[in-house]
Amino acid sequence: MLNIMATAQLRNPTEGHAFFDRTKARGKTSNEAMRLLKRRLSDIVFRTMLADAARQMTTGPGGQQGDDSDSSAAGSQPHTSSSDKPLPGPATTHPRTALPAAS
Repeated sequence: MLNIMATAQLRNPTEGHAFFDRTKARGKTSNEAMRLLKRRLSDIVFRTMLADAARQMTTGPGGQQGDDSDSSAAGSQPHTSSSDKPLPGPATTHPRTALPAAS
């Protein structure tokens, strides 16, 4: 993967391409400059992975880390609003007037 990343850097005017050119200007061969570019890219990928891991470990409320009551969106004791309370009882029906029998 680092080889593909380095090759893509060399095809476009990127910071990686400038690094490659500076390395060659210091007298390194193309293979040495490519190796140094891959090393630089691997360092960037590693730092990015560390930053992502650190960000996941410090999730705030609503996150997935731990079994903390603060992590729950509803909290440990959710409150019921008046619209969520059950009705007081079954509805009563009123008897209907019987219809006269057809003749």
